[in-house]
Amino acid sequence: MSIWKQALCGGVAALALGGAQQALADDQAATPAPAATPAAPAAPAANPMATPSMGPTLSANPDPFNFTLGPAGKIYVTGALTGMAMTQNNVTPGDHQSWADITNAQIFVQKTDGIFQFFVEAGDYSLPALGTAYVKSSSEVPNTFGVVPVAYGKLAPTSWFSIEAGKLPTLIGAEGIFTFENMNIERGLLWNQEPVVSNGVQLNFAKGAFSASISINSGLYSNKWNWISGLATWTINPRDSLTFSAGGYMSSNPFTGPFTYAGTVTPIPQNNSQIFDLIFTHSQGPFTITPYFQYTNVPAQPEIGLYSSASTVSGAILAKYSITPEISIAGRLEYISSSAGSPLCYIYNPPPPGDTVRAADTYCYPQTSLLYGPGSNAFSVTITPTYQYKVFFARAEFSYTTIGSSTEGYALGPQFSSSNQIRGMLETGILF
Repeated sequence: MSIWKQALCGGVAALALGGAQQALADDQAATPAPAATPAAPAAPAANPMATPSMGPTLSANPDPFNFTLGPAGKIYVTGALTGMAMTQNNVTPGDHQSWADITNAQIFVQKTDGIFQFFVEAGDYSLPALGTAYVKSSSEVPNTFGVVPVAYGKLAPTSWFSIEAGKLPTLIGAEGIFTFENMNIERGLLWNQEPVVSNGVQLNFAKGAFSASISINSGLYSNKWNWISGLATWTINPRDSLTFSAGGYMSSNPFTGPFTYAGTVTPIPQNNSQIFDLIFTHSQGPFTITPYFQYTNVPAQPEIGLYSSASTVSGAILAKYSITPEISIAGRLEYISSSAGSPLCYIYNPPPPGDTVRAADTYCYPQTSLLYGPGSNAFSVTITPTYQYKVFFARAEFSYTTIGSSTEGYALGPQFSSSNQIRGMLETGILF
């Protein structure tokens, strides 16, 4: 009972745009200029900061700070310093109606060329997500991925093959880990089913229009390397790309990861799941759209407390339109539905043979829940207007989440019985 999973943090749009840039460069190189025409000035070098991956609404510093460290070569130092204010209704116990907090106070140190490369991300962060309690950064960091959430070394012996090892961002899904990597401030409902960071080893391949990665890792950040994940991307043309990612557990794994007061970063059902994503990205002029489909499955495993099977089927559309070079608006629509198999029941205290008066007592274990109780579903809409000028940005966000067929005690609100939540957020900062 296994399969694969993990996904490159929100990198779908970046892959499509990267493929477009390469294809255009190849076309230009293949067309010689007329002899009488003076040579055009060289185009500015592409921004070397492909990591962390960035969505289509915010851009990394185009002139990052760097220095040369002897034979090691050029080292880049960049970062994100951002904060947010939020208000919401139907808060769950431990959460608050209003928050002000740091979303990122991080520094990134990396080497991006040569046979040996590396990336280290360190600092403070929070991970706001729809339909879940907000966790303050001071609690998020020590109870999830630590002060160094992502760090890995990379061997790149050729232009088409590389190996990475360390704390790696997931290969699964269309949204990245941190707020500044995404179109929206909050991550969505589908993101809640996916791994975020895993310890592992990853092989990367890239040739022409195709790229692929495969990884052995710790899934949803457990202490056991029992996951396999894969990602394949086809850059169809300069505007379109298609990505398939999948992952899953190779052996049953009870809870072994860290806690937060709002839950656990290694939930048993998701860490013993199989997940599949199909993601399409179209970018043309000021418009980018990314529809994607996701399916997850959790087989019944009574030995670790999963007494019924469960699955989710979901879809999302992420889109962005640039009104001016500095102003854009992004939106996200999502729907996710969950189901659970028949509960595991047994009979205890059976009546004596032939006794037709006393009925036997039956006990059924709880069904596996992947959402807001077995058989629940949810829908969300998010709108995020964004302004960026050089390294400074500011953006607002409105989100609405509604739940259907929830189980008592699994939903939102002070009694875990509310079926919807509205949030308003502001985030601002610099990407230096």
